[in-house]
Order: sequence, then C-alpha cells, then structure tokens
Amino acid sequence: MAEAANLGILEWPKKDNRRLLHVVYRVGDLDRTIKFYTECFGMKLLRKRDIPEEKYSNAFLGFGPEETNFVVELTYNYGVTSYDIGTGFGHFAIATPDVYKMAEDIRAKGGTITREPGPVKGGSTVIAFVKDPDGYIFELIQRENTPEPLCQVMLRVGDLERSIKFYEKALGMRVVKKVDRPEYKYSIAMLGYAEEEKTIVLELTYNYGVTEYTKGNAYAQVAISTDDVYKSAEVVDLVTKELGGKIIRQPGPVPGINTKITSFVDPDGWKTVLVDNEDFLRELHKPE
Repeated sequence: MAEAANLGILEWPKKDNRRLLHVVYRVGDLDRTIKFYTECFGMKLLRKRDIPEEKYSNAFLGFGPEETNFVVELTYNYGVTSYDIGTGFGHFAIATPDVYKMAEDIRAKGGTITREPGPVKGGSTVIAFVKDPDGYIFELIQRENTPEPLCQVMLRVGDLERSIKFYEKALGMRVVKKVDRPEYKYSIAMLGYAEEEKTIVLELTYNYGVTEYTKGNAYAQVAISTDDVYKSAEVVDLVTKELGGKIIRQPGPVPGINTKITSFVDPDGWKTVLVDNEDFLRELHKPE
C-alpha cells in the first residue's frame, strides 16, 4: 500500500509547474560585479536589497524579468572580500549570436578571456571562456537566438548515472543532451525542463575516476519553482532514501517574508531550493 502511495507521489514532479528561477553565489564586491555583468555581459540590474540586520546585500541580474527568465542572485556578506570557488563548481554560460564580438568587447573593457573564441574540440559550436572579477568562469556559446541567454550552470559530479536518476526523479527534469568523450576522459549530461536552446540547463560533468570535489564557500545553490513545496519535499525525501542527499530545510514559510520553501542537497552535496510559485511572484511585486 505504501509503495503504491510512493509511486503516486513520485509522479508529482512531472505534473508540477516548474522552472529554474535563479542561481545564488557569493561575491567580494557587489558594485564591482554589477558593473562587470552589466557592461561586459549586457545583463540588467533587476533589483537590489540590503539587509543590514543580517549583514548582507543581494543583487539580482539577468537578461529579462525574473517572472520569465533565469537570473543570478549575488550575495555580498559585509566585510568578506573573497571566497574559495572549490573544484566542484564548473561555470555559468551565456548564449550570444557572436562570441567573437562579445569576447572582444569584454577584453576591451578589461575582462579576462581564459579561452579564446573558436570551435569546440572535435565540433563546430563556437565558444569562449571568460573569468569574472571573483574568478567565476563564464562560457560564451554562439547561438543565433534564444529566449534564455543565461543558459547553463555546470557542476561536477562523482557518478553521472546516479545524478541523472536523482534529478529526473526528485525534480522531474529530463536529459536534453548527453555526451561521452572518452578521448578527453569525461561525460556530460544536460538536464532541464525544455530543450537546451530554449531554456536554462544544469550541465553535470563526470570526469573519469573522480568521485569527489571540494565545494568551497562561493557557489551556493539553484532555486526552482513549484506549486506545492510540501508535496515536492515528500518526493525529494523518498528519492534521497534511494540515491543519497538529504533535505536540509523542511518545507514551510520563511520567517519575515512568508515565502514557502524547502531545500535539499543532492548525492554530491549540491544544494537546491524549491520555492512556492505564488509566493515567489508575490515577493517580486511587493513594494520595497
């Protein structure tokens, strides 16, 4: 009987109304990063908030409004000027119609290009890599047009099949692309809620033989919307019992803002926060 109930609840993520909302990470100088992202990447500053009683500030930046687009949420903790990015975090990615031009513009504005524009090894897609002022890497990907320029969060994992199973079952994501490159000793899987060109994807990378990475203290989490944090947490709880990971914040409202959330870590320790859809929209539209 319990198994039948479990099977029923495991169907929930596929029916749920989900979207990757934002990625949260820490920076050493908020104004410096805002300037770099707006001038070099062409992002817009969407909102900013300062919480002096908690000694931190946030800035939200992206290529479109938070209601429809994936954005970055930068956190500045008073007095902390640098962070350890660790070995597990990979990169973010931005799709642009002309990687060569974008890289040239970034260089002209003092940005650091860590891989010159050109086709990927053994392929035809044009890419480049850029380092931001805190050392986060951004991949620039040539793409004619896309509704979602901020298009990847790449994280390294110790067991790709386990991670795929986890994100499919716990979060209702699907594999939109999978590549194995034995000649370079790595495999990748792109997971998301729509095709790779139309949305933001999690790019999970497995390097042959490497099962663990350091997390550092710079990258924090991704946030995903849900119509029901309680049901969603129930699913995650079941999946963690099978595959690893754990719920680290039980579902319920956040004191002060009343937005219902739950959060968990996956089998590699990467954190995800699930946020109630209606509460998220209400929070966006409430007067400052």
